[in-house]
Amino acid sequence: MNTSFRGIWVPLATPMDHGEIDLHRLQTLADRLIAGGAHGLVVCGTTGEAPQLDLAEQSAVLSAVLETAHRRCPVLMGVGGSDTHAAAAKVREFDDTELAGYLVATPAYVRPSQEGLLRHFETIADATDRPIVLYNVPARTGVNLELTTARTLAQRPQFAAIKEAGGSLQRMEELVRHTPLVMLCGDDALLFAALCAGGQGAISASAHIRVDLFVQIYDLVHAGHLAEAMTVFDHLLPVIRLLFSEPNPAPLKAALAMQGLLRDELRLPMTPASDSCRTQLAAALAALDAIPAYHRHEEVTA
Repeated sequence: MNTSFRGIWVPLATPMDHGEIDLHRLQTLADRLIAGGAHGLVVCGTTGEAPQLDLAEQSAVLSAVLETAHRRCPVLMGVGGSDTHAAAAKVREFDDTELAGYLVATPAYVRPSQEGLLRHFETIADATDRPIVLYNVPARTGVNLELTTARTLAQRPQFAAIKEAGGSLQRMEELVRHTPLVMLCGDDALLFAALCAGGQGAISASAHIRVDLFVQIYDLVHAGHLAEAMTVFDHLLPVIRLLFSEPNPAPLKAALAMQGLLRDELRLPMTPASDSCRTQLAAALAALDAIPAYHRHEEVTA
């Protein structure tokens, strides 16, 4: 499936039921997001608790989501880890599936040099013909993919996009101006600003909640209706802030549990959201219920 990687992509949470993955609820969640207008889905990202899933579980999650997507929207597979050759082997393991590509994070903990990052991504890319979406998230990995390194990687067309989650709008603007990469916002609270700065979309955990409104913001910005887009974003911002007030995906799973979409259950070392967080989330979710649904057939034009 060809995809531009633009738009609102949702990194799926992984529903659990007494320690086991709940594939039925996973498919229900994926179907709901596709119906709500999501441009794409990501499986086995940080939001999906991928580090806590073994290879067989990751394979089962991917198969279930691909079955539900039915080519209605593209699917990216998350690839992480600090062992370059193990990550390349994982790519080869999944490469016979109908994937749109891979979301590949910088290695955590080991803090390689920029040359090490360059060779890490190139080695993984050599294991597949599919597109690679780079993922820069220094708060989680302890290493920053510098602009010059991103520019070097972008000379190879296989590196098609980047999820930028460094918390810097200036960095996002530089990626837009100085690389051909599709720049996807990875900091949900910066979504509106990132789109106005030329970003082509987002990979947004918060978009589990009212994905239609995230898609509406994307459409409004691209149609030049910035004031309207800001109004919608302002409605979402309290929920976005709460979803990241404690380690992701704990608040998200609490919110989805309130909506009856999964059990409020995570695998250690992740623990459920606090009672205070849940109380605030309940009020914020109730406020969003008053906002009319957005359907893409009503897509705005300039």
